[in-house]
Amino acid sequence: MSEVLRKADFLIIPGVFSPFTALLAQKVGFKALYLSGAALTSSYGLPDLGVITLDEIADMVRKIRAVTDLPIIVDADTGFGEAINVYRAVKVLEAAGANAIQIEDQVLPKKCGHLSGKMVVEPYDMIAKIKAALEARRDMLIVARTDARGVNGLNDAIERAKLYVEAGADIIFPEALESKEEFATFAKEVKAPLLANMTEFGKTPLIKASEFRELGYKYVIFPVTIFRVAAKAMKEALEVLLKEGTQASLMDKMMSRQEQYEVINYWFYEDLDKQLEKKAKDVVFGREKKKS
Repeated sequence: MSEVLRKADFLIIPGVFSPFTALLAQKVGFKALYLSGAALTSSYGLPDLGVITLDEIADMVRKIRAVTDLPIIVDADTGFGEAINVYRAVKVLEAAGANAIQIEDQVLPKKCGHLSGKMVVEPYDMIAKIKAALEARRDMLIVARTDARGVNGLNDAIERAKLYVEAGADIIFPEALESKEEFATFAKEVKAPLLANMTEFGKTPLIKASEFRELGYKYVIFPVTIFRVAAKAMKEALEVLLKEGTQASLMDKMMSRQEQYEVINYWFYEDLDKQLEKKAKDVVFGREKKKS
């Protein structure tokens, strides 16, 4: 599955945070998934400050892998510590079913990349993490994210990215660039597969995936888009239930039972149950016939 990421000409990748959202993305037609740390952490009712654990992320990777064969890029924040922690994280997440791991060069406790006040580690600290990831992986791709644009400026982000490419990173992720022109400059300077983050309400203006493709980016992620849409819809539905005491006005906004069952492959499991029951009966009754 890592080959899908390697060989793809261009991929639009949605952020998911559960097996159901992964199935939705697959059903719609996406070819890869991004397990967003921000969305997953928010779904746990926690802030995106690096408080989520390796075990919690690995558990979600396993659950998503159990329902889909699409390649999964996993947001691993700062790698859960130092280089030695990154080594173990790669081992654990690849075994869980991840096909790429994203590591950023922020200082712990990290922040959302589009907030002010974040700090970045020295380049050699990040390079040590990249080397650890390369040492640990079997086939997993290593995505190196730099948050330097919001700390030291675009030039530092570019220079760090070049070092990360030299260190062996497979994909470079420049976080929180502030204009289409900055993305263009970055792409001209950094010769590697590039990933663009198209999040909302942050430093980056809304830019279409087709525009990123024209600039030379290979991947565009929408990490928290469906989480934010779903969260607002759930809040509004709860307000209606509290106020009206009925879901009548919400019916046209709902996914139908039939649509829900199609996403979760309900009919496959129901048919499988019937087939297994029939096979079991065939064994028992066939044996009785032989006796008679």
